Amino acid sequence: MITPDDGTSFLDEEMRRLLAQFQAETRPLEELQEGLNAIRGRGEAANGQVRAEVLPTGALGSLRIDPRAMRLGADALAEAVLAAAGAAATDLTARLAGMMTDGLTPFADGVRRFSRD
Repeated sequence: MITPDDGTSFLDEEMRRLLAQFQAETRPLEELQEGLNAIRGRGEAANGQVRAEVLPTGALGSLRIDPRAMRLGADALAEAVLAAAGAAATDLTARLAGMMTDGLTPFADGVRRFSRD
């Protein structure tokens, strides 16, 4: 709203409007970041007796070994742990790729439109 003063009220309102618009446009990116931080990859081996979870950093987040898996022997158990962790890392990669594609596609479309104009 334009006032008889120096236009400060109009500028304040316009800045608030632009800030609100910017926040609305960047919220999907914030949600994507939150999702990326929370995502986990999961894998299992030895008929589900060994289960692993991998964090977004690539670190092993959890490892569950069913007591029955102890009968596998040390070498087979070690292989099962590595297989479960590998499956979890593969799962994490697929989940991350899907989230990034889904989360960034709307922005990519906007960038393409902007670059054509």
